[in-house]
Amino acid sequence: MKNRDLIKVCIQNLMRHKARTMLTVLGVIVGCCSVIIMISIGIGMKEMQEKTLSEMGDLTIIQVYPAGKGAKAAKLTDKTVKTLKDMREVETATPKLSADNLTVTLYAGRDKRYRSTYTTLVGMDPEAAKTMGYQLLEGVWDNKKPFKVVAGQNFAYNFEDTKRPEGKNMVDAFSMEFDEKGMPILPPAYFEPMKTPLTIEIETGKEGKNVVQKLEVSGKMKEDYGKGEETSMGLVMRLEDFQSLIEQQAKLAGKKLDKKKGYSNVLVKVKSIQDVVKVENTIKKMGYRTSSMESIRKPMEKEARQKQMMLGGLGAISLFVAALGITNTMIMSISERTREIGVMKSLGCFVQDVRKIFLLEAGCIGLLGGIIGTLISYLVSIIMNVVSSQTPAASVMDALVILTTKGSRLSVIPWWLAIFGILFSIMIGVGAGYYPADKAVGISALEAIKHD
Repeated sequence: MKNRDLIKVCIQNLMRHKARTMLTVLGVIVGCCSVIIMISIGIGMKEMQEKTLSEMGDLTIIQVYPAGKGAKAAKLTDKTVKTLKDMREVETATPKLSADNLTVTLYAGRDKRYRSTYTTLVGMDPEAAKTMGYQLLEGVWDNKKPFKVVAGQNFAYNFEDTKRPEGKNMVDAFSMEFDEKGMPILPPAYFEPMKTPLTIEIETGKEGKNVVQKLEVSGKMKEDYGKGEETSMGLVMRLEDFQSLIEQQAKLAGKKLDKKKGYSNVLVKVKSIQDVVKVENTIKKMGYRTSSMESIRKPMEKEARQKQMMLGGLGAISLFVAALGITNTMIMSISERTREIGVMKSLGCFVQDVRKIFLLEAGCIGLLGGIIGTLISYLVSIIMNVVSSQTPAASVMDALVILTTKGSRLSVIPWWLAIFGILFSIMIGVGAGYYPADKAVGISALEAIKHD
């Protein structure tokens, strides 16, 4: 028989008992929906976990520390930084120096009117900072001119007005009001950092010998506590400028700076999240300690995968129950069409054609159930995401924002899952129809013709 004739016979047989066919298809629809929705919930859970981790910090950044304090312990030197940069899987690397052990005061405005006695001061390579994901709201990273700095988004709110009484000398940026879209409305600060020169003063412990240096703000960073507090209330300056201030402070304090000691911390940006473990192991073999989000991400990813498999398994049970329905339908069809099968064989129809007819019918039931089940799954997924969202969807645009925002969706159906659902339904249908098709092939032509 030609393929066209096989398809025609298949459709005719399925339409012969419409109610029975639709009930069998319905079983496949329920099973397909169960599989897709269960797996989609697992994918949504994984997205939420990744969003939570990304808010805690960049998943591709590794922090490197010296492993010990002895003379033989590996030091984090410029040579080490270069070695890390040259690694094939590494995008960039930079030391990250902080002024935690220094007493720093910042001044702004005429006659040092505005003062900040607590500022997170960081020194790092500006080019590396851009690669690490430090984002600017305005301005540029100036890595050529000395003592050009980049300020945090809320840097100006860290200053007090020395001409105002205590308790009323700072702008309250935390008792926020919100606009119509729910965005915070910040009161104006005392000054605009990018238009106001700054002066930094570092105490040395000796009266009249503090380190004083003028600074100029070239850009404003977007607040991101995953990167560090410096993106909010702090400053980031060039590594060489920071080292220059440290050397001046040590010299005026009468201390000898040990340049062979190396850096206390180096940040390494890996190109791909899949390479984090490999790079970490290589760095550990070099004699250093490492810290990254990988130790948290791996267990969470494993847990999400287990839940995804469990949910998919529960959905698959429904589809296998539907497979029993297909088998039952096909066996009943054989019983009703025994004489017809005998006639076909008597007229010279090949045995393989008989098998193809029944397998095609079972596959069509699986295909139809898979397509309808996938479409219904998308609809159910949309409803689940909109209903479970913490932000009410007042319009179609609000709903679209909810459905396209990663990490806020309860159910996620990627294209490959939809295709998998349809193909899996077809496989279940064909698999369920194999036994009835084999049974039909085994019927004797003579006995089939005599069948009433």
